Amino acid sequence: MTEIFWLIPFIPAASTFVLAVFGKKLPKKYVSFQACFAVFASFVISVISALGLLQTAHGSYPLVKNLFSWIQAGSFQVNLSLMFDPLSAVMALVVSGVGFIIHVYSVGYMADDEGYTRYFTYLNLFTFAMLILVMASNLVLMFVGWEGVGLCSYLLIGFWFEKHSAANAGKKAFIVSRIGDTGFLLGILFIFIHIGSAEFTAINQAISGGAISAGLATLLAILLFVGATGKSAQIPLYVWLPDAMEGPTPVSALIHAATMVTAGVYMVSRMNLLYTLSETAAQIVALVGAVTAVYAATMALTQNDIKRVLAYSTISQIGYMFIGCGVGAYAAGMFHLYTHAFFKSLLFLAAGSVMHALSGEIDMKKMGGLRKYLPLTYPTFLIGAIAIAGVPFFSGFFSKDAILTKAFAQGQYSAFYYFIWGLGIMGAVLTAFYMFRLIFVTFHGTERLDPEVKKHIHESPKVMTIPLVILAFFSVVAGYVGLPVVLGEKLNFFSKFLEPVIKEVHEVHLSLQTEWILIAIAAFVALLGIIIAYVFYIRSPMIPRNLATRFPAIYKLLFNKYYVDEIYNAVFVNPTVKGSEIIYDNFDLKVIDGAVNGTATATGFTGKILSYFQSGLIKDYALIFLLGVIIFLAYLLF
Repeated sequence: MTEIFWLIPFIPAASTFVLAVFGKKLPKKYVSFQACFAVFASFVISVISALGLLQTAHGSYPLVKNLFSWIQAGSFQVNLSLMFDPLSAVMALVVSGVGFIIHVYSVGYMADDEGYTRYFTYLNLFTFAMLILVMASNLVLMFVGWEGVGLCSYLLIGFWFEKHSAANAGKKAFIVSRIGDTGFLLGILFIFIHIGSAEFTAINQAISGGAISAGLATLLAILLFVGATGKSAQIPLYVWLPDAMEGPTPVSALIHAATMVTAGVYMVSRMNLLYTLSETAAQIVALVGAVTAVYAATMALTQNDIKRVLAYSTISQIGYMFIGCGVGAYAAGMFHLYTHAFFKSLLFLAAGSVMHALSGEIDMKKMGGLRKYLPLTYPTFLIGAIAIAGVPFFSGFFSKDAILTKAFAQGQYSAFYYFIWGLGIMGAVLTAFYMFRLIFVTFHGTERLDPEVKKHIHESPKVMTIPLVILAFFSVVAGYVGLPVVLGEKLNFFSKFLEPVIKEVHEVHLSLQTEWILIAIAAFVALLGIIIAYVFYIRSPMIPRNLATRFPAIYKLLFNKYYVDEIYNAVFVNPTVKGSEIIYDNFDLKVIDGAVNGTATATGFTGKILSYFQSGLIKDYALIFLLGVIIFLAYLLF
């Protein structure tokens, strides 16, 4: 049954076509049914194909379906072909599985929106683009999916384009990610120049055969990673993601959990042999991920927008995935991507449920005491917060611990990795703190609800709460497919499944005592962050205000996100706008328009002169003829 894997992306594509062409004429029920069913069908085929892989010999990977020859120019040839192996299987399951739940939730969330059909058309297109990205057998087709999710993010973030802030947020996401894509495209071109192929199998064979030097591998890996920083919102190209909250909340869940931002992690994992060859590039990946994890977490400490807190948490958690890739624990990085898909989509959809109950309110300062009004949203939100905080026995704990343990183990080769581990621990404390700050401020304490909002507060309908319950269940149990080595090497099924595709770097085996100590530290820092949040926002709620008053400069710095947007505007945006205005005024208007208008004026003047000789009167022509004869005779005589 694995032969049908190539249908996975094309079912949402077909649904997109139908909705785009005929959607306006179709009833809402049909639109929602078709859009959801298309993604569900992709999920079912993904499950069947993934189960088929378990029965397939490792030497048979990857399964490739060559649909047709796409580009042929001299020695440059690219096929439109799809690939299915354990790595793409994991991504296909995440994209279609979580994507289906988000589609179902959207039926209730977007029920009264005028752009209902347009919304589901974009959502199906987004799913198609991401599935092409993760199932492409070559870098060129991956780049098509890569750009496709960029386009869809623009369409969905700016979905309510009548709102100025939403339109700007869509443009910002598109432009910033294009900056990163320049590096990614250059990396693809260099790979083709030096290898002669963009196929992943050919690239891996060339690397294994020694066709690429360590220096060249560093250049290629860094160029590709520049694209990953843009797509996955890492330093310095993370600034688009917080503004992406302007789109509908289910879109935020899809972008943050199942699609776009995970693309960079998938790409680095797919190119793991290249990054293994270049230790410098791998260390850059780990460092950028670790710094981003802490940096984004500090910004989440002071935000009051419930969705923006989650946005910064996504930037931070993607940083952990890159730590895993950078320290050679690609399977652990992918494991965190997999668990993160459940608890982050849960958190965003639960935040959407809160907004639904409060008529769109997003400011935590205007909430408080909501747990008694939202009996289903509250416990599911709490489960998501516990999972992302890394509390033991929840999914986020297992995946985050796997990354930090590997980073610490790599310290035997270089003290640099101890530094990375330290940053990871710091980020874990901050994550637990700001997530439970969100929980305590939103659902506990004194009610700060607007009286008009309070009159209409209600729990969300079943079409929204059932997806929350399903995601909460997986936020608990998803981590048990990758248990720590101390419990038995054979219990890490996730890592075993990816073994044929991903080669771990420096297989370091820590003592059981050390592993247990690291697990205890990871559990302790998660609980420490929760306890501090409890003291700050439940037991002594005056502490945060007193700290903000005592250290106003630090508070303002964090609240204003280190003024990075302002710096970018001052250094890049404003000079570009001013420069373009100067060029427009002095070159475009005066030189380009001047040349065009001058040509038109000269032509008009010439035509006016010539018009005197084309009056249509016989007497004028006779006079001109006579003058011509006189001039001719004068020339002959003199």
